Amino acid sequence: MNKAQFTAEKNVLTVKRSFNAPVSLVWKAFTTPELLDQWWAPEPFKSVTSSMDFKEGGKRLYAMVGPQGENFWCLTTFKNIVTESQFSGMDAWCDEHGTINKEMPASYFTNEFTAIDQSTSLVMVTEFASEEDLKKVLEMGMEPGLTMALDQLESMLINQLA
Repeated sequence: MNKAQFTAEKNVLTVKRSFNAPVSLVWKAFTTPELLDQWWAPEPFKSVTSSMDFKEGGKRLYAMVGPQGENFWCLTTFKNIVTESQFSGMDAWCDEHGTINKEMPASYFTNEFTAIDQSTSLVMVTEFASEEDLKKVLEMGMEPGLTMALDQLESMLINQLA
């Protein structure tokens, strides 16, 4: 199994990971709510999409639901989309209506997908307003949580290819 590589520099977190699956399948896993909900949250949490409109200017409102039913709401706003190549946008913590929680760090991200033979290279670059904001999300467990989610994505892709 490939492992994610994390690099934090100042206020930017870069995550690199490869998958033994074609770009079209990895792209679909990132852009289809029913597939995202199968892998996006680290166990024991589950991702539950309330709404998603994957287009430039569109949004995804979802909750990470904990084992006791607690909801941690998030909003992704999509900015630029180049099909099966990259998409960018903003991620923020929010309430169930999509009202952004300004007490929590928001981030701006670009996810790049590159085909290498029948595999996919993924590079996720996430920029925070400050080094302190990046430190805060890392202290909240972003690295192990995202590692677990990407491992779950790999398992889902293997099952789809089987």
